[in-house]
Amino acid sequence: MRVCVVGSGGREHALADALARTAEVVCTPGNPGIADVAECVAGPPEAVDADLYVVGPEAPLVDGLADRLRAAGHAVFGPGADGARLEGSKAWMKEVLVAAGVPTARHRSFAPGDAAGATAFLRALPGPWVVKTDGLAAGKGVLVTADVEEAVADAAAKLVSGGVVVEEGLTGPELSVLAVCDGARAVPLPPARDHKRVGDGDTGPNTGGMGAFSPVPGAGKDVVDEVMERAVLPTLRALRAGGVEFRGVLYAGLMLTPVGLRVLEYNVRFGDPEAQAVLPRIDDDLAEWLRAAAVGGLPVSGGPRAAEDACVTVVMASPGYPTAPVAGARITGVERAAAVPRVRVYHAGTALDDEGALVTAGGRVLAVTGRGPDLPSARATAYAGVAAVQFDGAVVRRDIAGAA
Repeated sequence: MRVCVVGSGGREHALADALARTAEVVCTPGNPGIADVAECVAGPPEAVDADLYVVGPEAPLVDGLADRLRAAGHAVFGPGADGARLEGSKAWMKEVLVAAGVPTARHRSFAPGDAAGATAFLRALPGPWVVKTDGLAAGKGVLVTADVEEAVADAAAKLVSGGVVVEEGLTGPELSVLAVCDGARAVPLPPARDHKRVGDGDTGPNTGGMGAFSPVPGAGKDVVDEVMERAVLPTLRALRAGGVEFRGVLYAGLMLTPVGLRVLEYNVRFGDPEAQAVLPRIDDDLAEWLRAAAVGGLPVSGGPRAAEDACVTVVMASPGYPTAPVAGARITGVERAAAVPRVRVYHAGTALDDEGALVTAGGRVLAVTGRGPDLPSARATAYAGVAAVQFDGAVVRRDIAGAA
């Protein structure tokens, strides 16, 4: 099978790496790390000849890339623009959750300019408070605060140019479950937990993710089954009732609150960096599973086999991330890190300069994944890999999976 992976980040590197175990992989546009496991081409996905297309980032899905590829007769793993609205509009996503009867936080959506309405609702809610940009924000459009005045100011600023969703803050451990969907059926991948804030101890602004780990203590088969029965499958049914056949990954971001699970958000693609912690544990033919979902042919029961070991992923980011990352620094030691047993280095924001040297080219630069028989050993392995890599001003959290 020839598989085309669309994208250029760490998630796409993890996808290409996992798919290349059993398939020929081409990636557009790819990155220097992906080039080690797949053919990288600069042209548009529509110009690539493949048996299956796997769309990595959310933006091209919202823009209808999967629709265009399907219209040309291709098998595509990734929802059409209608299903991608789950991530493209948090307000619409909340409407779907309510229609499907999926438990979520108390919330209201506000149109651009309605700062007065948002302020009144915020002041009526108990803290903490959550303000979310309605559209795509690369994981950085969410404010969670215990200061209502900060929430009011943030909502007002965001409402100048777009809509927002305001909701009550919830408490409890977070969980990510990635479900492979074929429009009617869905099978879960191993759950993961990510670390969103830039600093140790969950301090600083939200980011696209500074690390992740899998499996998640306390989130066994019973919890995953509950997520599927109370969230993923009802959502698929509600989408189908509305004429949306969702074929791709439905990423459920959840909180396990004292009163039960609540869906915080849906994404419509593999998480990043969750993919770098989950996909290495898939001990199965990932290409065949994604192809089956793309053509509406998932089995009635069962799912991809997963290894019993653990993975911990640590992100290395550019200085200034997430607000003003500085690019162009020389990167050394990637080969040394990759030589550490059970370490995999995924490229996220890298490029080659005019002299062919590897340099930073984005906010999140590398994702270093360590494997081990348990989370503590996987964590130690990941940080051994991180220690082998150097670039000026690297931002690294030192507590990924530390409390797991």
